[in-house]
Amino acid sequence: MADPRGFLKVRERELPPNRPVEVRLRDWKDTHAHREDGQPFLKEQAGRCMDCGIPFCHQGCPLGNLIPDWNDLVWRDQWADAIERLHATNNFPEFTGRVCPAPCETSCVLGINQPAVTIKNVEVSIIDEAFARGLVTPQVPQRLTGSTVAVVGSGPAGLAAAQQLTRAGHTVVVYERDDAIGGLLQYGIPDFKLEKVHIARRLEQMEAEGTRFRPGVEIGRDITWDALRRRFDAVVVATGATVPRDLALPGRELSGIHFAMDFLVPANKAAAGNPVADAPSAAGKHVIIIGGGDTGSDCLGTSLRQGAASVTTLAIGKRPPVERSATQPWPTDPIVFEVSTSHEEGGERTYLASTVEFVAGADGAVQALRVAETEYLPDGRRVPKAGTEREIPADLVLIAMGFTGPETDRITDQTGIELTGRGLVRRDDEYASSVPGVYVTGDAGRGQSLIVWAIAEGRATAAAVDAYLQGSTELPAPVGPRTVALRG
Repeated sequence: MADPRGFLKVRERELPPNRPVEVRLRDWKDTHAHREDGQPFLKEQAGRCMDCGIPFCHQGCPLGNLIPDWNDLVWRDQWADAIERLHATNNFPEFTGRVCPAPCETSCVLGINQPAVTIKNVEVSIIDEAFARGLVTPQVPQRLTGSTVAVVGSGPAGLAAAQQLTRAGHTVVVYERDDAIGGLLQYGIPDFKLEKVHIARRLEQMEAEGTRFRPGVEIGRDITWDALRRRFDAVVVATGATVPRDLALPGRELSGIHFAMDFLVPANKAAAGNPVADAPSAAGKHVIIIGGGDTGSDCLGTSLRQGAASVTTLAIGKRPPVERSATQPWPTDPIVFEVSTSHEEGGERTYLASTVEFVAGADGAVQALRVAETEYLPDGRRVPKAGTEREIPADLVLIAMGFTGPETDRITDQTGIELTGRGLVRRDDEYASSVPGVYVTGDAGRGQSLIVWAIAEGRATAAAVDAYLQGSTELPAPVGPRTVALRG
């Protein structure tokens, strides 16, 4: 283990400071300092890891990251070994170390009676240091198999599958309908959470390894799914769950009401120097965000940077407790009250708020939201409480209530692929769909989930596709999201 007495000598968590609010609201750069301050405390924090006999952090992470191993290596300043151990299970720690909610930390054994080890910060520090030291290099396959694979979608699941399959010697082409590779990593997550330089340098590595990228190509429209199947030996569907959950209430048709991604995507393109005409803007407006999750937080930070007059986030449920409740004991991942960097920057959060109606102004645009207090019924349903209605001024309403599933009209029409009752693409335990040679990974088959699940499924799907292309009837062990390597 790292320091046998580390968790006794250093009992508190320490993280790099966030940039001052008044400074970071003027730009779109990362809110965190990360490597910039040198993090003199990082070795101490890594040394708090107890190298548990049964490391529950492994259970908390769908990737099965070897967390005690690389904590020990950071403590010993062995950065080359640390990044090798980290990359053994995670293709993209620069992404997970920034946007993953870190269920590994809530599973940390030290967290039973002390603050958990700063696993997420150690992780992102390893990959940032590795890139700075030139330790991240292309892993070109020693031989090519002659098999071809199309990966449709370039989010974390698609990219993980593509990288694993390329390294196994297959010729892989990644198709993305947007004008840049990365899926929601590219345009769905603001730069203040994930600067796009991290995507660019990883794509540079993947291109050097042999992966081919085709942005601006929508499968189902530019190339039919059947044509794609005829062209490639295997197809991986990694299109994500992009259908937003709507709020069908009176006044929903009014102008000024948008889904979160219809607001975030053009805002992120504008931040990258590619403004979109007629994009919704929060400048000078009273903004209401419906939904209190990560996407709502991204809308908040974006609205504040655009110069909103006010921002109010509405959540239908109760405010979670600050500490884990007795009903969510360690090592479960509890629902607790969290303050994101965007929440630090401003805005108001209102809980137990049920939207009743979108109120129109004289110009036909939304001018207010009518909301009521949420009432919990004995059967668990949440309904607006009669007699508690009030109006909140609103010039711009952003619906950030999550996603219901993937877009499936074209793939079902063109291939007859089967769906589940939830509208997800049906797959078996080996990630194979009902159409021979077509595999499904990530949110398209799982539903809206975490980035670590996307990468884990991408790796596991790659192992299944590799076995299929080699004519194997058995998957390489171990089977499932914790599959960490392919042959070759």
